[in-house]
Amino acid sequence: MPRKVRYALELAYKGTNYRGWQSQLNGTTLQEVIEAELSKLYQTRITIMGCGRTDAEVHASYFVAHFEAYQEMPHRFLFRLNQMLPKDIAIYTVSEVTDKFHARFSATYRKYIYKTTFVKNPFDEDGVLFLYQTPDIALMNQACKVLLAHTDFASFCKRTADNKTTICDLMEAEWKMEQGNLVFHVKANRFLRNMVRALVGTLLEIGNGKTRIEDLEAILKSGERSKSGKSVAAKGLYLADIGYNWDEYRK
Repeated sequence: MPRKVRYALELAYKGTNYRGWQSQLNGTTLQEVIEAELSKLYQTRITIMGCGRTDAEVHASYFVAHFEAYQEMPHRFLFRLNQMLPKDIAIYTVSEVTDKFHARFSATYRKYIYKTTFVKNPFDEDGVLFLYQTPDIALMNQACKVLLAHTDFASFCKRTADNKTTICDLMEAEWKMEQGNLVFHVKANRFLRNMVRALVGTLLEIGNGKTRIEDLEAILKSGERSKSGKSVAAKGLYLADIGYNWDEYRK
C-alpha cells in the first residue's frame, strides 16, 4: 500500500481578488484555487490546511500550508504548480514533514505588517493605505508600549467572532519608516479576528489627535469593541512571518 506523505508549502499571495484564505460559498478563495490545481497535478482530490484564515483582500508575503498525498510527488512539482496557479499566488518551497507538523497548530508565533503611505501611488493602490495627514509617530509608538503591557484584546476583535479566549501574548508592536512608507509591525502567539486592523485604526486615531493616549488603558480594560477605533481597510495588511521549529518537523 502506498505510504501517506505530509508536505509543507511555503507561499505568498496578493489577496486583492479573493474572499480570503478559507473556502466558502460566496466567492473565490485562495484555499480552493490552490486545492484545485494540486488535485489536477495529483489527479486525485487534495485538501490543504493553512496556517491561518486571512480575510478578504488581505495579503501574505509569507504563508504556510500543509497537505497529504499517497502518490509520489509529480515531476517538476514546483514549476508546474506555479505555472498552473494565477499570477497573484506564488509557491516558494515544498518539503516533506512529519505527521506531527500542522500548519496552524505548530506555529509558535505570527507576525503581521500594515503598510501606509503619504504619497499616493496608482501602481500600489491595492497594497497600501494612503494617509491624508501625517500622524505623530512617536506618540503612536508610546501607545504601542501600552499595548505590550496587556494581554486581553477583547476591545479589538469582532463581537461576532468565535473566540474561545481573547488573551494574546503580544511580542512586538512598533511603527517604522521603511522606504518612504509608514509600516506597523506586530507579532504575537495568536491574533483575534480583525484585531490588527482595529489596532491600526486606534493607533492612527491617537497619532492624529482624535483619541488621547491616556484613554487607551480604559479602552483595553473595557473589553468593548465599540470603545476602540475604526478598523482600517484590509488592503494594507500582510501576514509577514510565521514561526516554526522546523528542525523538529522537516525530514
